[in-house]
Amino acid sequence: CGGPRLPPPGVPGEAEQPAPELVEVEVGSTALLKCGLSQSQGNLSHVDWFSVHKEKRIPIFRVRQGQGQSEPGEYQHRLSLQDGGATLALTQVTPHDERIFLCQGKRPRSQEHRIQLRVYKAPEEPNIQVNALGIPVDSKEPEEVATCVGRNGYPIPQVIWYKNGRPLKEEKNRVHIQSSQTVESSGLYTLQSILKAQLVKEDKDAQFYCELNYRLPSGNHMKESREVTVPVFYPTEKVWLEVEPVGMLKEGDRVEIRCLADGNPPPHFSISKQNPSTREAEEETTNDNGVLVLEPAQKEHSGLYECQGLDLDTMISLPSEPQELLVNYVSDVRVSPAAPERQEGSSLTLTCEAESSQDLEFQWLREETGQVLERGPVLQLHDLKREAGGGYRCVASVPSIPGLNGTQLVNVAVFGPPWMAFKERKVWVKENMMLNLSCEASGHPRPAISWNVNGTTSEQDQDPQRVLSTLNVLVTPELLETGVECTASNDLGKNTSVLFLELVNLTTLTPDSNTTTGLSTSTASLAREQGCRKLPEPESQGVVIVAVIVCILVLAVLGAVLYFLYKKGKLPCGRSGKQEITLPPSRKSEFVVEVKSDKLPEEMGLLQGSSGDKRAPGDQGEKYIDLRH
Repeated sequence: CGGPRLPPPGVPGEAEQPAPELVEVEVGSTALLKCGLSQSQGNLSHVDWFSVHKEKRIPIFRVRQGQGQSEPGEYQHRLSLQDGGATLALTQVTPHDERIFLCQGKRPRSQEHRIQLRVYKAPEEPNIQVNALGIPVDSKEPEEVATCVGRNGYPIPQVIWYKNGRPLKEEKNRVHIQSSQTVESSGLYTLQSILKAQLVKEDKDAQFYCELNYRLPSGNHMKESREVTVPVFYPTEKVWLEVEPVGMLKEGDRVEIRCLADGNPPPHFSISKQNPSTREAEEETTNDNGVLVLEPAQKEHSGLYECQGLDLDTMISLPSEPQELLVNYVSDVRVSPAAPERQEGSSLTLTCEAESSQDLEFQWLREETGQVLERGPVLQLHDLKREAGGGYRCVASVPSIPGLNGTQLVNVAVFGPPWMAFKERKVWVKENMMLNLSCEASGHPRPAISWNVNGTTSEQDQDPQRVLSTLNVLVTPELLETGVECTASNDLGKNTSVLFLELVNLTTLTPDSNTTTGLSTSTASLAREQGCRKLPEPESQGVVIVAVIVCILVLAVLGAVLYFLYKKGKLPCGRSGKQEITLPPSRKSEFVVEVKSDKLPEEMGLLQGSSGDKRAPGDQGEKYIDLRH
């Protein structure tokens, strides 16, 4: 594993010398050259050192009386004595220093000792470059596969090429390795090796790399390059179709149809679909990669597809095997009768049908609650009540394909007069405020709603038999006296809901009327309902303080009044029932005691246009007793 080595030079006129002593060092290190003469003090006190270059002795160092001095020349500044003059040290060794050095003594007779200096340097990591243009398999001679370069080594390293972990050797008309080297100004070598080979189709995935073998004083070593794959071109022999996703397809999926071929480079692809009427193949529009994308897939996309691969070099077109594509679907879900109408107490049979590419399962759901009523295509409803009116949904699904289903909603109408969401309701208001009142009724035929007061009204259909009417009106003293009524009517009758308006008035509970009126309606009413035990979160800390003070004052005043009446004998104990609390005339209007059968949040359900807090259909009203002066 080396470059040219000089044979031991002979000295003219002298007998053949013994083999020189071998000293091995790496580039940049220090070589220790020991003079092998007799170790007597006399012999080492007078020594001359020479370098032999091209069989010519060149003096480089001399020792006199144990003192050394360099001779002018290339070694003048790199030599020094060690071991009492027995060893000459050469620093910063370079490849140019690979030669023979000799020392010569003067007495008793002229003696000399030869030293062969060998220099080594590990090359850098090998760099490999692959032929990115590729190699055709029909080439008549080996083509360049890759180039391997190992820089700055000494002596010249050896290169070995590998394919799939197996070393390659020269093979006529199959494998050729061409190596060359360059000597740098430093004396180091740069090796370049080119691998040429004739490849076959099976080499399309072959891994190639190069290995550099070199020697150091410590022994033999090697360095490997990375693995590379060279493009291999071979003609197409087969074309086929591939569909993603794999498995059962359904409407709404994103489906990709792509062509594949066993040639490299792949041919130009086109995809066609057979027309079910004419049986002719019609080319489909593909994207830039030759892929047909169906998004969303529909049942009309089902059919017979075929791919054509055109080799642009040979202009030969190869077809794929036709492939059937099935997009599963559920469509045309229908319920009969489509708009059923029945009298109370009668029966109804609903039948569901649908079209599908697979076997179907049916189930019936109540639209309002989502409750499963029946499994199967037929739903039987007996002894219909008013509550049975509304939506019923048929769901037709394919159990073998999750997510594939179709639905149809049918509304069942049960004849009857209007049915009110509530009979009576109390609403807390403030005078001169704009108020939104809501009234809901259901029935068949669809009822119409009217109000007994003038205002801005609007209607919204909740379903075919249920309507919600909203009234926007100004709160006046007259409105507080009369209240508000909404009347729903159809051909079979009418019904009325009554809304009582209660004025929120807390001015008597605090001397600061502005603070009291600043409380929200819900806060004031909730303070009455819960006896000041719990206040809703106020809008600010000031409101909290005012509310707490108001509660304390109310409890103090009420306690004082009750105690005063009890002491005067006007408030007997132990009697059942309710009794009016007698107050001085000046304070009769300040206190209102209410006995209610419902809770305050329900009473305020329709305040400010709130339509979400409604009674159940069966709750036809509420009772309350108002005891006040």
